[in-house]
Amino acid sequence: MLKAIIGRKIGTMQLFKDDGECVPVSVISAGPCVVTQIKAMGKDGYLAVQLGYDPIEMRKLSMHIRGHLSKAKRGGFRVLKEIRLLEKDALGGIEVGSEIRVGVLSDFKKVDVIGTSKGKGFQGVIKRHNFKGGKASHGSMFHRAPGSIGSGSDPSKVWKGQKLPGRMGGSRVTELNLDVVRIDEEKNLALVKGSIPGQTGSIVIVRKAIKGK
Repeated sequence: MLKAIIGRKIGTMQLFKDDGECVPVSVISAGPCVVTQIKAMGKDGYLAVQLGYDPIEMRKLSMHIRGHLSKAKRGGFRVLKEIRLLEKDALGGIEVGSEIRVGVLSDFKKVDVIGTSKGKGFQGVIKRHNFKGGKASHGSMFHRAPGSIGSGSDPSKVWKGQKLPGRMGGSRVTELNLDVVRIDEEKNLALVKGSIPGQTGSIVIVRKAIKGK
């Protein structure tokens, strides 16, 4: 059985358990997805399953994408993502054209959510790297600057990896070991405890936790 699915971040909310405990959850519209391609070790050099998500009319896609998706005979999709497999048996009889629904997550207690973090543009070292900063008063001329970034004589260079101002966010982020609070198979919803990467409406991949006990 495939242990991952593509979804879309809907937002956040609160759930109250029977004992009155309030649990913050993120709501994910997970699936349904369609298997559009299966990557084989002999042909492609690795094992993977390509999933299509968010249906769209075929006429709105480019010609080469139409030809690629025509093998599945399930129409077009806005999103195509690959799910890597460690062994061939992980397919569990899945073929091109098979449908993957949110029920694949019902047996998991913890999941990993992969998404793209919010882009925050060009930011300084205090916001980007959590620098402390200098004094705010008493004639201080050093407030939010990064400070010294290298010696002048030796080594006479800035070391690779030095934390400096730059573009922040907009990168691939994986939240590990999130508790699965509820799975609603009728509405294709997955509710996980805590926050997940990305803004509302962004695409995420939900998979079985690879580091969870």
